[in-house]
Amino acid sequence: MRTWLLVLVFLGPALPASAQERITQSQPPIFRLDVRVVQVDAQVVSKKTRHAAQALKQDDFEIYEDNVRQQVSSFSQDTLPLSVVLLFDLTDSVRPVLKSLAEGALVALQHLKAEDEVTVMVYAASAQVLQEATTDRALAVAAIERASHMESEEAAFFNEGIFQAAEQLTKGKSPSSRRVIIWLTDDVPNLPSEKEIPPWYRKSMPLEKLHSQQDALKHLLQTSTVVCSLVKKSEQSAEGESRLMSKPAERMLHPPGEVYKYAAATGGQVIEFKQKELQQKLAMMIDDLRMRYSLGYHPSTQKPKGKYCAIKVRLAPEAKKSLGNVVVEARQGYYR
Repeated sequence: MRTWLLVLVFLGPALPASAQERITQSQPPIFRLDVRVVQVDAQVVSKKTRHAAQALKQDDFEIYEDNVRQQVSSFSQDTLPLSVVLLFDLTDSVRPVLKSLAEGALVALQHLKAEDEVTVMVYAASAQVLQEATTDRALAVAAIERASHMESEEAAFFNEGIFQAAEQLTKGKSPSSRRVIIWLTDDVPNLPSEKEIPPWYRKSMPLEKLHSQQDALKHLLQTSTVVCSLVKKSEQSAEGESRLMSKPAERMLHPPGEVYKYAAATGGQVIEFKQKELQQKLAMMIDDLRMRYSLGYHPSTQKPKGKYCAIKVRLAPEAKKSLGNVVVEARQGYYR
């Protein structure tokens, strides 16, 4: 007696087309959500005393993108780590102040939290990294000490220094950090001239290749970087300003950066100080940075990649009435 074994091999769909359609229709739809979160640092300060307002709540703030009210989805204070670039101007009028900072740098840096990163950079005609991002305060102090002994006869290009500092911040170890440049300068850029720029630099970085203030501002907003500045004026600074005003043609060709414009666009602050106050002012600036409010929101409308979106952070009416004559410092926009 023989037993037959029948093996059926299905090489294609066995169900009729109508049945397949019913199965397909029964599957749940797939939704794609835009999970982009825009993070904004904000500080509320008194116009008169410049003291920061404390103990504010999420409901005390309103955020607008391109004049459209946004829903604040996250709110915190002093929880996200900082990633700081200490950027030092090497011109003759600033270096004496840098030496005084080196003496008390460790004390000032102790105002940072243990997880906060510090990068040390100097600039003249080009920017140089002396210490990459580190949480080791001794390494940062050693780099500041090294910077205090450096000299340069080159022109000081504000915009290039700021652009390179913002770029360096993108290389930090903690992507969730709040990015900040603390910039020590006298707010007087040296204008480039053929005599001031060494041949090797002219060859490797032609003047037309230098980043402009517009380039630097865009890069700061793209990288969510805040610029704060410690400004020290001197007699040499006054002389530099006079030379600056006497070269209108060069100023038009290579516009210098503006400390206050960088701070306003990114939500930072500018503190002018006397030489003996530098350590104290740096520590105060670090404290203010740590205590800023971080607000996040999901943009309510889709916009093309690369588009600039204006941001306005305001106090809610009740908070504004309670605090009186204050100003909200926050970045003015971002790029999609």
